[in-house]
Amino acid sequence: MKKREELYSFPQQKDGAVVETDIRMIPLEELQDFEGHPFKVENDMALFELMLSIEKEGVIVPALARPKADGGYELIAGHRRKVASKWAGLDSMPVVIRDLDDNQAVIAMVDSNLQREHLKPSEKAFAYKMKLEAMKRQGARTDLTSSKTVTETSDQVGPKLDNPTLVTHGLASNYDSEGKWSVVQKETNTDCNIRSNELLARQVGESVNQIKRYIRLTNLIPKVLDMVDEGKIAFTIAVELSFLTEEQQYELYEVMDEEQCTPSLSQANRMKRMSQSGNLDMDAMFSILEQEKPNQREQIKIRADLVAKYFPEDFTPKQKTDLIEKLLKEWYDKQKHEKKQSPDSSRGKAR
Repeated sequence: MKKREELYSFPQQKDGAVVETDIRMIPLEELQDFEGHPFKVENDMALFELMLSIEKEGVIVPALARPKADGGYELIAGHRRKVASKWAGLDSMPVVIRDLDDNQAVIAMVDSNLQREHLKPSEKAFAYKMKLEAMKRQGARTDLTSSKTVTETSDQVGPKLDNPTLVTHGLASNYDSEGKWSVVQKETNTDCNIRSNELLARQVGESVNQIKRYIRLTNLIPKVLDMVDEGKIAFTIAVELSFLTEEQQYELYEVMDEEQCTPSLSQANRMKRMSQSGNLDMDAMFSILEQEKPNQREQIKIRADLVAKYFPEDFTPKQKTDLIEKLLKEWYDKQKHEKKQSPDSSRGKAR
């Protein structure tokens, strides 16, 4: 039986030389979050389920970190696992330790998180921007980026032949000729003539123009960007609003809050043109938003599957809407009548 330390130490081949890549049990307090990490760790049900899995099985997929010059480690991949481990009562977790430069670390961090489902527009926006800038600084090297074959990096999914954290960072793991578990650098096809934005588009499965649109969102102020993440402002509209100056965006947020509405695509495009010509101010924003449009009034969305059981199967959407409106009116009239009949209301009239 091999010792735990032996199982967590892998020889890595790089440029013909063998370099030691360790998986160590690192105290959580020594793992510092990646600077500028764009991916949010939500305290949601998925994180709770991850905690339950860690309580039962431990951390199956090691995180990835690099040593810090002043001590401790900078966490590159595994922020959700770190939080879930804390919730599970652990004080340490297995971590792959690699000596990466800033560009390598950014690319590894982005690649390990882009595989997640349900990413918010803001997360994609800053992730694409960070990775593209790192790739440009590298001269569009592709040997340090991952392919789209990685499907799992951060959740507990049970034992796998290839460690997803290693695969994500351009490494492959397997048993060598002597029966030892080894980690080697994956071979990749490098085209030095390809532009960084084209290469990034291929890797993430987006068009070059769509990448540009996402990166435009990084010009939005936090309050407006939050509205995009919450689905209150559509992606295409947000791209148009990103051309407004910071001051104009803050003014627009105040106007939207006061008017309780958001601009349509045509209105956002009009604001963009007025901003570029130097003619956009709060008065113009009020004037534009006062125009009649579908989202002029506050909308309440109800999931169809939650209310479907209350209607006959042959009811049309209009019939459902009419019935809801009728029932709400009856409820409102009943509440109004009961308020008039209440003792507090009578005493108020007597006074």
